Amino acid sequence: MFGTGSGQGGKDVAVAKAQQTKVQPWVEKYRPQGVDDISYQDEVVKTLKNAIQTGTLPHLLFYGPPGTGKTSTILAVARSLFGPEYRSRILELNASDERGIKVVREKVKQFAQFTVTGLEKTAGYPCPPFKIIILDEADTMTTEAQAALRRTMETYSKITRFCLVCNYVTRIIEPLASRCAKFRFRPLSREVMEARLRAIGAAEGASVTQEMMDAILTVADGCVLTFFPSPSFPPCLPPSPSSLSGGFPLVPPRRFIS
Repeated sequence: MFGTGSGQGGKDVAVAKAQQTKVQPWVEKYRPQGVDDISYQDEVVKTLKNAIQTGTLPHLLFYGPPGTGKTSTILAVARSLFGPEYRSRILELNASDERGIKVVREKVKQFAQFTVTGLEKTAGYPCPPFKIIILDEADTMTTEAQAALRRTMETYSKITRFCLVCNYVTRIIEPLASRCAKFRFRPLSREVMEARLRAIGAAEGASVTQEMMDAILTVADGCVLTFFPSPSFPPCLPPSPSSLSGGFPLVPPRRFIS
């Protein structure tokens, strides 16, 4: 009934996988796979590469504007440490959706406390004896949840590393932030963003005029996520910069953020 080999069942699975691949959002399709693929964060990459080579990693705190590669970087680090099976070594949570103390006491603590002794190692990768918990948008966690997280970090630091990802480092309580190595991610330059977008366009056989490019870069304002409003991007874009904003002036989104 659930076979994936020959027969109609196998064909259905193959078709489903092909369709899934076809509609994969570009933001996932072109996510950096390795630390060397991270753009415009040279100091961060240099430090993390040293940690990967030695197989050691502190608790991490990545902060900076949206779309600068924070989550992509820690996922690339996990791939470099654990290899293709890295997903078995990480727990990724969006703290804005699951930000209460109950999540810390249940999901986070449950994952943090089990050891990795029995997990298979991948040849050619350091595979250090710890797991990584990634808390995206950690600055939205309640103060009580952050305090509970600090205690969990202290208890399981030998077998679990934490990576807190946030936009505003000032919203992370000091007892928690002080236990992490802090890395600031800068907004991407226009030159880096344009080069990346043109490379993606070439790979997809999509043509982007300079007028469209200038409009995209103005709206993006250093946030690479603005590249990808839909899986069909950029062919879905209208032909003129003014139509991107309905005739209103193009204002970078971070100008509205205090």
